[in-house]
Amino acid sequence: MKIKSSSLTDIGLTAIAPAIWGSTYLVTTEFLPHGYPLTVAMLRALPAGLILLLIVRQLPQGIWWARSFILGALNFSFFWAMLFVSAYRLPGGVAATVGAIQPLIVVMLARLLIGTPVKTMAIVAGIVGMAGVGLLVLTPGAALDPIGILAGLAGAVSMAFGTVLTRHWAPPVTSLTFTAWQLTAGGLLLLPVALLFEPALPVPTMANVLGIAWLGLIGAAFTYLLWFRGLAKLEPAAVASLGFLSPLVATLLGWGALGQDLTPLQIAGMAAVLASVWLGQRAQMALGPAAALVAKPVSPYGAARHS
Repeated sequence: MKIKSSSLTDIGLTAIAPAIWGSTYLVTTEFLPHGYPLTVAMLRALPAGLILLLIVRQLPQGIWWARSFILGALNFSFFWAMLFVSAYRLPGGVAATVGAIQPLIVVMLARLLIGTPVKTMAIVAGIVGMAGVGLLVLTPGAALDPIGILAGLAGAVSMAFGTVLTRHWAPPVTSLTFTAWQLTAGGLLLLPVALLFEPALPVPTMANVLGIAWLGLIGAAFTYLLWFRGLAKLEPAAVASLGFLSPLVATLLGWGALGQDLTPLQIAGMAAVLASVWLGQRAQMALGPAAALVAKPVSPYGAARHS
């Protein structure tokens, strides 16, 4: 089946987001102070969201206030909090592998919430992707911590719900405005939690400022603009499968920038991840007209908007 050039463009632009997210580990370890995960998450979301709000100059109306905070929590606040808990309690490889179950969860949620048919190829793509991530990042001595595993699964479920609901609710605004709403809401929800549970940040160095700027402006504002744009044009499962690119890029950056070894198993994992992404896109393109079973865009007050 031939994929249309417009779809290839949408896939390519959306794939930039998880590719950039793959730099998060490098930036966090090399540029940011250690021990402030919630504060860093808040600084990543809130300033970027406020800057975008100043650009779009549009606030939510009606039901979109609640939806923005729900999606902000699912896609940012709760997801990032669980991600950090998982990362602190599990080796990075185990945490990444647990999180890699997200595309499979998205496939099931998309079926339940928006009626997207489940394709066998999509399930196979998710399993191949998880195996590829495991080969990329797992080590023989990786330990399992029950709380870390639960946190990783909770984060994957949170982001999966956020991914599907973003498509299901179909915001009546541009992707830029919708990104601004969610980032700001997510940052506001993180603010009191960070102030309550973490000490004040030390005086930032130039490296700290550059790291936060990268994670906020590029790793949050720019990437989620592309991510939400992709969700408006592609099926949720197709978008979610692109997330496998994040650990692949992280591994390549570790090899290229930090001098980490690249083993034959990791190379095999990269091949599996790329195969999974390709299968995931083919599976969703094979859905045809049935994939259009999604909610129509609605107005800020909840009434259906007709073109």
